[in-house]
Amino acid sequence: MKNADPIWDHVDRHRDGFIALSDAVFDTPETLFAEHKSVAEHTRMLEAQGFRITENAAGLPTAVVGEAGDEGPVIAILGEFDALPYLSQAAGVAAHQPLEEGGNGHGCGHNLLGAAALLAATAVKDWLAESGIKARVRYYGCPAEEGGAAKTYMVRDGLFDDVDAAISWHPATFTAVNAAMSLANTRIDFTFHGKAAHAAGAPELGRSALDAVELMNIGVNYMREHMPDSARVHYAYLDAGGVAPNVVQAKATVRQLVRASTLPELRDLMQRVRKIAEGAALMTETQVTSQVFSGVSNLLGNRPLEETLQAELDRLGPVPFDEADREFARDIQKTLTDADIAATFKRIGTKPDKGLALCDFVAPLDRNHEGGEGSTDVGDVSWAVPTVQARVATCAIGTPFHTWQTVAQGKASAAHKGMVYAAKAMAATACRLIEDPSLLRAAQATHRAHLDETPYVCPMPDDVRPPV
Repeated sequence: MKNADPIWDHVDRHRDGFIALSDAVFDTPETLFAEHKSVAEHTRMLEAQGFRITENAAGLPTAVVGEAGDEGPVIAILGEFDALPYLSQAAGVAAHQPLEEGGNGHGCGHNLLGAAALLAATAVKDWLAESGIKARVRYYGCPAEEGGAAKTYMVRDGLFDDVDAAISWHPATFTAVNAAMSLANTRIDFTFHGKAAHAAGAPELGRSALDAVELMNIGVNYMREHMPDSARVHYAYLDAGGVAPNVVQAKATVRQLVRASTLPELRDLMQRVRKIAEGAALMTETQVTSQVFSGVSNLLGNRPLEETLQAELDRLGPVPFDEADREFARDIQKTLTDADIAATFKRIGTKPDKGLALCDFVAPLDRNHEGGEGSTDVGDVSWAVPTVQARVATCAIGTPFHTWQTVAQGKASAAHKGMVYAAKAMAATACRLIEDPSLLRAAQATHRAHLDETPYVCPMPDDVRPPV
């Protein structure tokens, strides 16, 4: 790493404790709104570091906010710690080896994400105290990113109203400023209510809720041809009406997940999905009710913040992996396909290099980008305040996230190095924004211009509460 920055020293001073935090969260992987052990670990660290703490943020029992500093601008650093179901996996093993059948695992690296974010906030806290600068740093410990949309609730409830800028990161197979390309989405549960009957003795007396669900799914599938190319629709049966085939199912529920490039486009698609549900009910003489489960917005980019973060990544240089890191990464790559490995290079716009096990460069800001668009509740934060994110290499090139391979690398030396690197990049970016008010003003002007063109409408209705 070149052009040393004093803020990096503050990160290094605390690094061992936060590496231990990431491993502790890894050992207690919990999913949506059930991250009680993980948030307890983060809260203990906040207490140990002297942050002012708000628990149960936005009414979420597994959300915590820690603040330090007085007056001045407020810089938010966003962390996560939720896991994914059915991804239990032994750490440090380059083979599929579940620790618990059906157990959870950090298949998206959120054990690292939250620890690095809190490490960055701690370093900024110390820097503010040492320098006497008037500003505040605020750590947001956010649960349920994987489909629960906790940050959307936090935005809707005003937790970002006084924030000047937000910074985050995500573990990745490469190092770059995150391209602000994500899909807005909403998850809606459609429940059909019919009439039970004996399926052999008097089927004509029944009205099948399961038939209605299947007809709805067929209608949604036919809609795919007539959606924008970037849109996506997925569904899952939550209740198929029971396990007795000789009973006409009186109740069945399907969750529809609809994604689109923008919030207005998402609203249009959802109106069409709702009409399909009504049509399925009409065809089966059933009744349909619906309940929004979650909703997130697409990411808004912010060029001034992206340029600031890019400068910090360039000053840091690549993550300092060693040969032992590369050897384990090559073992992981043996479990992957050529297409998996090529996907990383598509994300950063370079030709595939099959001999490269770990990313050894920082990708440029203005790069070609292909693929990799998902959804994140960071999107709603980006509509509330100017927001920027980094992607930092923590695992082998080609590693597909939401897989056992990601979990297997979650405690590795390479993951820890990437985590500390991310903390340095975020902390340094926060310092630049605090030191140079003109950067914040430029970021906020860019943000206002976005909202003037397309005002924010929260995708989560006011009457929807978290499923806790």
